[in-house]
Amino acid sequence: MQKIIGREKEVKKLEELWLKKKSDFIAVYGRRRVGKTFLIRHALAEKITFHLTGIAAAPMSHQLANFYAALARCTGDQAAFSPASDWRTAFNQLSQWLEKSHPNQKKVVFLDELPWLDTRNANFLNALEHFWNHWASARTDIMLIVCGSAAAWMLNHLIRNKGGLHNRITERMRIEPFTLRECEVYFQDKNAILDRYQLVQLYMALGGIPFYLDRVNPAMSAMQNINELCFGSGVFFREEYNNLYASLFSKAERHTAVIEALAKKGKGLTREEIIKATGLANAGSTTRIIKELEESNFVRAYRPFGNGTKKALFQLVDLYSLFYLKFIRPAAPDDDKYWLQMGDNPTYRAWSGYAFEMVCLHHAHQIKDALGIAGVQTNIGAWRTADAQVDLVIDRRDHVINLCEMKYAMHTFTINSAYAQELRQKMERFATATNTRKAVVLTMITTYGLAPNTHAALVQKTLTMDALFGA
Repeated sequence: MQKIIGREKEVKKLEELWLKKKSDFIAVYGRRRVGKTFLIRHALAEKITFHLTGIAAAPMSHQLANFYAALARCTGDQAAFSPASDWRTAFNQLSQWLEKSHPNQKKVVFLDELPWLDTRNANFLNALEHFWNHWASARTDIMLIVCGSAAAWMLNHLIRNKGGLHNRITERMRIEPFTLRECEVYFQDKNAILDRYQLVQLYMALGGIPFYLDRVNPAMSAMQNINELCFGSGVFFREEYNNLYASLFSKAERHTAVIEALAKKGKGLTREEIIKATGLANAGSTTRIIKELEESNFVRAYRPFGNGTKKALFQLVDLYSLFYLKFIRPAAPDDDKYWLQMGDNPTYRAWSGYAFEMVCLHHAHQIKDALGIAGVQTNIGAWRTADAQVDLVIDRRDHVINLCEMKYAMHTFTINSAYAQELRQKMERFATATNTRKAVVLTMITTYGLAPNTHAALVQKTLTMDALFGA
C-alpha cells in the first residue's frame, strides 16, 4: 500500500478518534484532488467497516443501487437485505447490519462524496440525521466519516446545518494542499531529480495538489514535466480546468466567470468590480458564488492594510487556474513544445514573479517561522495605493511590521539603483499613508538570496526559497 506523505496531524487525530470510547461524526472537506479519500482509506485501512462513494450526477435510484451493492459486499450475502427504495430504509439496513458485525470494536462508516448522494427530493440529509441522532450517537462504537469535494455544500448543508444536524458534527477536518516541504518529501520518496528551485517551478504551475503531483515524471525536469502535462493535444491539464469547476458547482460557468475576471487583476477585485466585469446579478446569488469559491480555496478575501474602507478584495490564489488561463488555454492545442520554447521572455517573467508571490502567500506560516516570529501574534495582509503596493504585510503584536518584497530569479537577485529608489519611495509612502508608529522592517524573499552591493543594505531581513520548505 502506498504510504501517506505528510498529513501527520490528520492521521494522529483519526487514530485518537478510533481509540475513543465514544461515537464521533467527522466531516472531512477540501478542494477536489487534494487527497481526502486517500487519507481516510490509508489512515484507517482495514478499520473501515462500510464504505460508500456517491456517484456524480446520478439519480437517487442509482445511488441506492450503489448503496445496496456496497452493503452486499460487506455482508457477503446479496440476499441479506432487499434493495432499499429510500434512504431511511437504507440507513436502517446499515444500522441493523452494524449491530451484528464486529461487536467488540469500533465500526467506521465512510460516506465519500456526500454531496453527490444528496440528489433532488431524495431526503438524504433527513435520513442521515435520523441515522446519527436516533442510533449512532447513542452508541460508543461508531466513527461516521463523511467527505466531500464541494466544500461550500459541506459547510452550508452539513457543518452549518440549521435543522436536525445542527451542531452534530463532532470533528471538522479541512484538508489543505501540500506545502512545499510535503512536496519535497513526496518526490524524495519517488527518487525524483527535482531540486528545490524546480519544485518551486512545479508549485507555481500546479500548486500542491497531490493528484496533480502524482502525474509528474520523477525522471524529468520541472520544465519537461510542465510541457508534457500541459501542452499538446489531449493532455490532462488542458481538460482539467473545465472538469474541475463543473464537478464542484452547478452552473459552473458563473464560477469560472468570476475566476477569469480575477485572473486579469492580480491585486483582486471588490464584489462590485466582479459584478461589473462578469455581468452577474447584483444579488445574493453572486455573493454565494464568491463565497463558494473562497471556501473551496480558489479565492481569498482580504482587506488592504491601513485602508479605512470595509470593502474586501477578492483575489485568485489557485495556482493551476492562474497557469491555465495565462498559458494553457491560449496555447495552440497541437503545440507540444510550447513551454520548452518559452524562454525567459517578458510574459514568462511577469507570470513567474506573480506566481512566486502567490507561493509565498501560501507559505506565510513558514515565512513567519523563518523570521523567528512564529510565536508572535500577527495579522497578515497586503497594502495598496494608486502608485505603490506590497503583497505581503506582516503586522506584528510586538510593534513591528514586516514589509515583504518577493522576487523570483534564476540566480541571486541584484538590487539596482532604480529598484533601490523604488523601495525607498515605497517605505516612505507606507509610513505616510498608514501613519504607523511601529518599526517597519523591509524583508526580501528571493529564490537564491541577494547579491551583495551598496543597495542591499536597504533590506533588514533576507530569506531564500529554502524558508518556504520549513515545517
